[in-house]
Amino acid sequence: MHQIRAFHHASLLVADTVQALGFYRDLLGLQVDEGRPDLGYPGAWLQVGGCQIHLLELPNPDPVTGRPAHGGRDRHLALLVGELDGLAKRLEEAGVPYTQSRSGRRALFCRDPDGNALELIELPEG
Repeated sequence: MHQIRAFHHASLLVADTVQALGFYRDLLGLQVDEGRPDLGYPGAWLQVGGCQIHLLELPNPDPVTGRPAHGGRDRHLALLVGELDGLAKRLEEAGVPYTQSRSGRRALFCRDPDGNALELIELPEG
């Protein structure tokens, strides 16, 4: 039997790659993998440790409105961050609303410009 060994990437649908990069690269600080081949549609690959997020600029079959206000009650991508307070301040300054995790851990939920939910969990270095 074949065993699953690791997580490689998650894909997110976006309406505008440039706008999405403003969020993921410029606000969250993820690095773009310049090795993305021409796939016939715009997008970007972003490095998250040894894994990636693939941004796909394709039509979205899912509703982007009417999603739960708290991203923890929706499909979401969870990312580990080294320091949550500074990131929360950056989100506030950028006008990105967020909610605190209801689990009691140091985490928050926000949405990207396309309504994709993210959970940002503090895992301090050390």
